[in-house]
Amino acid sequence: MKRLFDLLLSFGLLLALALPLLLLWGLVRCKLGSPVLFRQIRPGQHGRPFMMVKFRTMTDERGADGELLPDVQRLTSFGRFLRASSLDELPELWNVLRGEMSLVGPRPLLMEYLPLYSPEQARRHEVRPGITGWAQVNGRNALSWEERFKLDIWYVDHRSLWLDLRILWLTVRKVIVREGISAQGEATMPRFTGNKP
Repeated sequence: MKRLFDLLLSFGLLLALALPLLLLWGLVRCKLGSPVLFRQIRPGQHGRPFMMVKFRTMTDERGADGELLPDVQRLTSFGRFLRASSLDELPELWNVLRGEMSLVGPRPLLMEYLPLYSPEQARRHEVRPGITGWAQVNGRNALSWEERFKLDIWYVDHRSLWLDLRILWLTVRKVIVREGISAQGEATMPRFTGNKP
């Protein structure tokens, strides 16, 4: 039932948003350059890797040493707008259509985090990752990692179609008020470094 819901809604949204997506494509190309899409391998259900796509929100500016500048220096005002409005996430509807993601589920993080999870935290991969999730509507990036993982596991244990509908509705509200976009003092979220004693 969840997969059918994901298929129908993601396909319908891609059709309905075709023109806005093309407009966003052009704006990102003009303001941030090419490539327009940010692609990165992320862990999916059971930790299987997949290529996640979203609109880029940062420049490729590098320092004198050739290394990329910190996120906060590469995140432009336009990029901040894309993140605050969650418009950068819209291309992930393609990942949902392909069955790599769900509309609702724990957000896909980085492959390098996989060996850092406790056995309980790793349970977040029992389901497909989502464009939005229980943690996103309960604090988003303003949460600590521990709080975020607890909410992810709560979702895994209580998931249902009705809960997904509630999360989607709450996501729309969160996007409108633009809460929890970044952690305090960070452009997005600090890196997860494991469970230190």
